[in-house]
Amino acid sequence: MCFCMVFLPLILQKCLISMKVPALKIFITLSLFIFFVVSSSVYAEDAKSSPSKQDASQGVQQDIESLKNEVIELNRDLFILEEDLLFSANTQVSVFISLDADEFFKLDSVQLKLDDKIVSNYLYTEREIKALKRGGVQRLYIGNLTSGEHELTAFFVGKGPSDRDYKRGTTKKIEKTANAKYIELKIVGNSSKEQPDFEVKVWE
Repeated sequence: MCFCMVFLPLILQKCLISMKVPALKIFITLSLFIFFVVSSSVYAEDAKSSPSKQDASQGVQQDIESLKNEVIELNRDLFILEEDLLFSANTQVSVFISLDADEFFKLDSVQLKLDDKIVSNYLYTEREIKALKRGGVQRLYIGNLTSGEHELTAFFVGKGPSDRDYKRGTTKKIEKTANAKYIELKIVGNSSKEQPDFEVKVWE
């Protein structure tokens, strides 16, 4: 038990360097599962023992929680490392979506194309729509693009005014430089026309 608590973080850190990212993810998940199954069993047995052992088991439980937080942080760092390896800054492009047209448009799905190639088809749940309505921003796509000019096209499907089926598309030319490119698809309400507008904003 103590061996696991002391050496598991060190083992994980060493594997972070030596293993491939997907294999490391599986290793972390299995290690965490096995560790907490064993720890929970030991903790349950200690809780039935004498008061002194119960005090000791409380200390063990605190150590378990501390280790759990360390593994969560390691998993987060691994996720960041994976993105850095797969999507370097000089080729990375990320596309986000935001929604501010609750009165005129109910979003169902989005299709995204880059250079006439479909890179994302996303169907939204009610929970996700509520999050967007509260001001949330969703990353719809992350990928790689070579430097130069590219064409981005997005198709939005949903319900428009009077609950009518609504499908609109928007296209924008983007210039990929040596820096990471961030693009926001904005769905906003147009009060004068009483319909949604679809905008594309490029962030440097």
